Amino acid sequence: MKFNFDIECSPDEARRFLGLPDVLPLQEKMMKELENRMADSIKSMEPDMFIKHWLPMSMQGMQEMQKMFWSQMGVPMTEADKAKKKT
Repeated sequence: MKFNFDIECSPDEARRFLGLPDVLPLQEKMMKELENRMADSIKSMEPDMFIKHWLPMSMQGMQEMQKMFWSQMGVPMTEADKAKKKT
């Protein structure tokens, strides 16, 4: 025998029905704390350090990643590699 139940309720009603804790106040507090810490960090950083911290992928890093992708495909990236390939 098989029974199917369709229950319409909000996520909050389902949470309360199942006896799960309400984490919304904790989540709001943690997000506010995270926001405050990020704002303090941004205020204390110099612009170049801010860029390095949030955008760690420099041009050299991009070139290294590109070389890695090309090497995986068996395609040389540098002129020296191309010359080796011809001989």
